[in-house]
Amino acid sequence: MDQKRILVIEDEKPIADILKYGFEKEGFEVACAHTGGSGLEKAEEYEPDMVLLDWMLPDIAGVDVCRMLTERYNIPIIMLTARGNVEDKLYGLESGADDYITKPFDLREVVARVRTILRRFDRVRGIRQEEPAAEGLTVSEQERMVYRNGEAVELTPKEYDLLIYFLKHPRQVFTRVILLEQIWGYDYAGDTRTVDIHIQRLRRKTGLGDKLVTVFGVGYKYVP
Repeated sequence: MDQKRILVIEDEKPIADILKYGFEKEGFEVACAHTGGSGLEKAEEYEPDMVLLDWMLPDIAGVDVCRMLTERYNIPIIMLTARGNVEDKLYGLESGADDYITKPFDLREVVARVRTILRRFDRVRGIRQEEPAAEGLTVSEQERMVYRNGEAVELTPKEYDLLIYFLKHPRQVFTRVILLEQIWGYDYAGDTRTVDIHIQRLRRKTGLGDKLVTVFGVGYKYVP
């Protein structure tokens, strides 16, 4: 894996320093910002491959920063927060985050999750550039972009990975647990409702509402 750039947006400087030290020790480049506003500016300047984003920031809520980042860039985001209940986790994921780590955390786990997400982000392949994927839908693998009737569809990294996975396995039924393992990683400890949320967003954004089929009591399948 090429050297990757990590942007840490964390208002508690000791935590930001620990993350910076740990990731630099693992061979990453790391930049830090301590407010939501400076984090947004740094993202534009630094062009990170991954963002570690604190939920509680002094100026802008982390979930709002997450929404702004996903609207502007196609980069994975991990939320870091002391909030541990399921509702908060789902809220963070609905805001565009790709993963969620609760404080206090083990630095080794954070590094492992970042590596897993970055590998998956780089690995999703198999559809040629500008290959028609469905009626009105086109995928550019090189850009990691999806176009609907010629207009770019703004997908989060997880939404993109999930869509590609379905396109590569037409008519195959997947349980929510299998989708979590394949898209989020075998060690992902999130709620299976995460899958439902992402499916709903894919249906709305891509227009594949009648093609991403719910198999009641089992999971989902893509029917071309």
